[in-house]
Amino acid sequence: MNIEATIKNNFPVLIDPALLAEMERYCTTKTLEAGYNFIEIGDQVVAMPLLLEGVIKVVREDDAGNELLLYYLNGGDTCASTLSCCMEQARSEVRATVIERVTALMVPIRCLEEWMRKYAGWRSFIMQSYRLRFEELLQTIDSIAFKKMDERLVEYLIQLSEERNTTTLLGTHQEIADDLHTSREVVSRLLKQLERLGKVRLSRNKIELLKL
Repeated sequence: MNIEATIKNNFPVLIDPALLAEMERYCTTKTLEAGYNFIEIGDQVVAMPLLLEGVIKVVREDDAGNELLLYYLNGGDTCASTLSCCMEQARSEVRATVIERVTALMVPIRCLEEWMRKYAGWRSFIMQSYRLRFEELLQTIDSIAFKKMDERLVEYLIQLSEERNTTTLLGTHQEIADDLHTSREVVSRLLKQLERLGKVRLSRNKIELLKL
């Protein structure tokens, strides 16, 4: 893989030739298939991933094992939670599960702070990433606090469709319920309502979006 060309394609802000040369020298690539955990809760974080392709779902987990969806990551993204752990040399407080086959460039922890001091482009990229993830977390909080479950479900389906670049979503009602922190029965009832309104078409473990 031509790392320099791949970085320029996915992360246009990272154009400093000296930075690209260091990334070529120190970074490695990591590929995982769908269903695997890219990062598990409690893992010691030793590198920060820059996603080149694929989709990752990032969740938190409570003491009872219930998951709360925080955000999705796509090509051109990095995980602010992982970045924070890297900077503090702490263990991960999130689980990052591969939804679609992922290839990521792994930035060693020892490079992060040094590049923050040396390269304005890298510093800008890190701050933009923090801001974007923070805004997504605020949207998650607002959705839980202020929106009804039917509104949250529609927003979730639209977001998932955009993340996966398809109007046909595969998965179970239980998986959706887990992401939205509700029950399978509630999700099934609301999906049936959307189907009656002609907004979706339901079949076994599949949802086709029609007029959301």
